[in-house]
Amino acid sequence: MNNGFENPGLGPLTADQFAHLGEGAIAYVRPMKSEEAQALFPQIEGLEPGMQLFALLGANGDPIVLADSKDAAVANAWEHKLATVSVH
Repeated sequence: MNNGFENPGLGPLTADQFAHLGEGAIAYVRPMKSEEAQALFPQIEGLEPGMQLFALLGANGDPIVLADSKDAAVANAWEHKLATVSVH
């Protein structure tokens, strides 16, 4: 399967290899409203509707931490030795 992502010298990545790329090393911060955060972090209770929050997500999209500021989410990534990347 050629998904368009090359692994230099080793050929194309499989979909499974691509999904695990960066796991444990890379994370991204995503702004979201509390309603979306509640769905992503169901264990958190009592979020008021319409709150602006920031989720730190693993390279594969798995939720790591929910914060009330971007700086706090980035600090948590650094604390766990995760490089943060921008996603647009």
